[in-house]
Amino acid sequence: MSQAREIDEAAAVEAAAVRLLAMREHSRQEIRRKLVARFNEQGLIEGVLDDLERRRYLSDERFAEAYVSERSRKGYGPLRIRAELSERGIAAGLSTRWLDDGAFDWAEVLTEAATRKFGAEPATDLRSLAKRGRFLEQRGFPIGLVRRYLDQVRGF
Repeated sequence: MSQAREIDEAAAVEAAAVRLLAMREHSRQEIRRKLVARFNEQGLIEGVLDDLERRRYLSDERFAEAYVSERSRKGYGPLRIRAELSERGIAAGLSTRWLDDGAFDWAEVLTEAATRKFGAEPATDLRSLAKRGRFLEQRGFPIGLVRRYLDQVRGF
């Protein structure tokens, strides 16, 4: 590849990455996957990503913070969010920092999610109680928090 063509290709890769980052935060793995689908220069892509990280346009830490905040507001629990972060290439230590640092009261997030879905009324039978439990487990809340919530809303 000629020098001029390589520079043009690098500029195109960088422009595509910056456009993606302008829409929302992305993890390095997400950006890499999207760029590899469009450009076939793996080494060039890695170089551009390194440069974007050095310039702080791309940050897995910033992505993790934004992702945890967004998903918790939507009513998802720490177990599911941790798995989703892992799928997006976020290291376990970084996930732990944003999920377990005490910034979120997961019992409160659970209660808000359940109230949005089922209302504030207590469960009237075992079937409705089980339905709430399944919903909350699928949302990624620890079983201990789910059981505590179910004990509180058991109306029979």
